[in-house]
Amino acid sequence: MIIYVIMLAMEKSYFEQREQDTLEKLRIVKADLPAICNEFFVGIDSYTSPLTRLEYALDLRIFFDFLVHEIDYFIGKNIRTLDYKDYEHLDALHIEMFLDYLSYYKFNGKEYKNTIKTKARKLSTIKSYFKFCYDKDRISRDPASKVKSPKIHEKPIIRFSKDEMTSFLDIVESGDGLSTRAKSFHDNDLKERDVAIMTLFLGTGIRISELVGLNVSDIDFEHNAFKITRKGGNQAILYFNDEVKEAIVNYLDKRFAKGQENEDDPSLPLFTSLKNQRISVRNVQVLVKKYAELTTPLKKITPHKLRTTFGTNLYSETNDIYVVAEVLGHKDVNTTKKHYAAITEQIKREASTHVNLRNKPEDSEEN
Repeated sequence: MIIYVIMLAMEKSYFEQREQDTLEKLRIVKADLPAICNEFFVGIDSYTSPLTRLEYALDLRIFFDFLVHEIDYFIGKNIRTLDYKDYEHLDALHIEMFLDYLSYYKFNGKEYKNTIKTKARKLSTIKSYFKFCYDKDRISRDPASKVKSPKIHEKPIIRFSKDEMTSFLDIVESGDGLSTRAKSFHDNDLKERDVAIMTLFLGTGIRISELVGLNVSDIDFEHNAFKITRKGGNQAILYFNDEVKEAIVNYLDKRFAKGQENEDDPSLPLFTSLKNQRISVRNVQVLVKKYAELTTPLKKITPHKLRTTFGTNLYSETNDIYVVAEVLGHKDVNTTKKHYAAITEQIKREASTHVNLRNKPEDSEEN
C-alpha cells in the first residue's frame, strides 16, 4: 500500500501537485474563517481556480481578524462562530476602516503594508463575499456595495528596450559582473541553463509558472513547439524560433552528457536546480533579478517584465493586438490593450504620417 501511494505521488505532474498543495493550504486557512464562509467557497468552486479561492480565503482571514480586534461590536467574538446575523452590524464605514487599516497592520507577529492596488484587490474579495451572501438572502443588505474602490494610478510599464535586451542576454551568457564564486558556478554548471531560461522568456512571453512547470517531454523540436498549462489549467501550444531552440538544445546536450537522468522519463523537468530538482519559481525570480541588475540597475526587471518585453516586441512587429492577446493567453483583449496602450499610441502616431491630404511635388511630376 505504501509503495502504491509513493508511485501515485511520482506520477503527479507539477501542476497537479501544485493544485493539491494549494487545496491543502486552503483548508488550513478556511479553518480560521467563520464556518458559514464555507457556503461561499462551495458556491464559487465551479468557476474559480484553487489559487483564486486561496487568495479569497487569505483576504477574508485578514478582514475578520480586523473585525474582532478593531470594531466594537465584534471585539472578543470568536471568528469561527460568527453568524449571518452578526453581519447585519456591518456597514460601509467599517469596510472603509478596514481599507485604512491595510496601510499598516500586524498579523501573527509579522508586519504588513499594502499598496493601493493590493487594497483594491482585497476590497474586491470583500465585495464578492458580501454580494454572494446578499444574493443568497443570507443578509438583508450588502454592507460593501457602497464602498468605492481606491483609485489606482497607472504606473509606467517597465520593459527592456531592444538594446537592453541584447545586453541582458550577453551578460547571461558571459557572466560578466558576477562575483568570483558566482562566475565559477556560472561557467561550469549554469550558463547554458540560464541562457535557455532567459531566451525562452524573451522569445515566447511564457509565464513563470508555465516555465517552471515544463517537462522535457513538452518540447517538440521538430516543429519548434511546446505545450504549456495556462492559468486555470487549460493547455495550449506555443511556438519558438531557432534562437530559442538552439539555447534549449545546448542546455539539454550539456545536461544529458552527464548520463545521470533518463531522457525518456515523461515527467522529467525541463529546468532543474544544481540539486537536480525542478527549479522553483523563487529560484527563477532570483536569477532574473541577478542578471537584470547587472544590465539595467535602475529598472526593476522581473520575469513578468520579460513577458512584457516580448509582448511589446510582438506588437511592434505585428501591429495586431489580437495576436498578442492570443499568444500571451489573455482571456480579455482589453487586458492586452491596457498593457500596451503606449505602443498603440505610437502606432497611431506613425499611421497619421502615411496619409497625405495634398499631392507632393514629386507625385505631380509622376502624373
